[in-house]
Amino acid sequence: MRPELTYLAWTALLTAVLWLPYIVNRSMVLGLKDAMGYPNDPKPVAPWAERAKKAHYNAVENLVVFGALVLTAAATNKFGNATAVSALVYFWARVVHYVVYTAGIPYARTLSFTVGWLACICIFWQIVF
Repeated sequence: MRPELTYLAWTALLTAVLWLPYIVNRSMVLGLKDAMGYPNDPKPVAPWAERAKKAHYNAVENLVVFGALVLTAAATNKFGNATAVSALVYFWARVVHYVVYTAGIPYARTLSFTVGWLACICIFWQIVF
């Protein structure tokens, strides 16, 4: 399998598990019953857990873009060294983004997001030009 598709699969798996730390904290704060339900006045979760939730949402939103670009590159046979490196960079940028977002490191969060975005732009460039 091409590296781009491999990194798409790993990115999808990463995105699928990023909710776990948040829900573990939610379960610890609210108890399992309330964490699975809709309590009227829930206790707030830890600030890091709220950031983890937001980082997960951001990962879901950006997976759509990355996935569409990788699949378009596959469909148009536009894979090459640039798309392979871009997919690798995108995956690791998303890992870093989640960690620094959850840790509350604002500049590193923005930098890692930008690196992932640029990786997507590079894949787009390879498809279109």
